[in-house]
This record gives sequence, C-alpha cells and structure tokens, in this order.
Amino acid sequence: MGTVVDVANKEANGSAHTNKKVTVIFVLGGPGSGKGTQCTNIVEKFGYTHLSAGDLLRAEIKSGSENGTMIQNMIKEGKIVPSEVTIKLLQRAIEENGNDKFLIDGFPRNEENRAAFESVTGIEPEFVLFFDCSEEEMERRLLSRNQGREDDNIETIRKRFNVYMESSLPVIEYYNSKGKVRKIDATKPIEEVFETVKAIFTPSSDKVAA
Repeated sequence: MGTVVDVANKEANGSAHTNKKVTVIFVLGGPGSGKGTQCTNIVEKFGYTHLSAGDLLRAEIKSGSENGTMIQNMIKEGKIVPSEVTIKLLQRAIEENGNDKFLIDGFPRNEENRAAFESVTGIEPEFVLFFDCSEEEMERRLLSRNQGREDDNIETIRKRFNVYMESSLPVIEYYNSKGKVRKIDATKPIEEVFETVKAIFTPSSDKVAA
C-alpha cells in the first residue's frame, strides 16, 4: 500500500515509498512564462498529471484553514511558502491520484525546497523543463491576462519576479550541472513553444537536451 507519501511517516511505520514508482518532471519558469499553458498541452498529448504548486496553495487558501491563512499572508508579502507546507500538499495530490507520471509546476522554488522534496519523497526528477522568458515579456503577459488573481498587480509582479530570479535560478543551475535541464525559449508563440516541448517528450528524443 506504500506510496511516496508514506516516507513522511517512516519513523512511525518504516514504510518505503518505492511501491509506487513515479516519474516526476519539474516545470520551472518565471510568473507569466506560459508554463501552465504548456503543462495543459503536455497532459493532453502525453498523459501526465499536472500538479501546480500554486494551484494547490490557492486551493488550501480557499479552504479557509489556518494553514491557508498563513499561506495567503506569505503570498501577499511576496514570500516563499515553507517547503514542508508545499511538499505535504504535493504528496497528498500524488497519493490520491492513480497516475504515475507527474508534472510539478512552480516547485521547487529554491534550493531548500529542492533538497527537502528529494529528502522527504526520495524522488529525483527525470528532468527539469525550464521556460526561459524575459521580465518584460512576463510582465506584459501577466498584466494583460486578467485572470482575476489577487497577486497580479505591477508591484507584486515585480516582487514575484525578483523572488524567482534570486531563488529559482540556483535550482536550475543545480540540475543543469547534472545534465537534467531542458531549456525552452518561452518568448515564442504558444504553438512554437509546444513543438519544442513535444520533441523533448517524444521517446526517441528523451535524452536529448533542447
């Protein structure tokens, strides 16, 4: 009955997490880089389950829990939510899903996230999909998309971008040193970006860096 979430309780019951072998791909890119759209395309074409760290956190906020209130306050301040909170939400989502292939979008946000995820779950990503996009283009997209998100105003956008630059790029550099980063020019139109993505996910090209 073991799943990746069992490892969180290993002190209590000694369960291993290897009974549910999962393939995890981290999807990274700044706010507005279009990674959410591309994740939807990957789900439809390649059968992955899309887990957005941001969506899981927002769902927790909407639940009205004490945990959700803490998360909401941190996001308003442009801070990064503690690793254990996000990992717990990701574990729960993986455990409750019947699939064994997951795109984890918007996580890990920093080196501490990365180390905690690998330590707690025992999972290393197959590779990291990195959507590279300029701050100007991201800003333009976020201001024009009008999805009604509370954190889509110019001041918060710039704060989010700065946090992303300072925190996420070391994670990308870490995985790049292991040959696991697949970098994509996200400034191109959606269809062109997905053509690049498809080449990465097609089995014959799996081990070829973009």
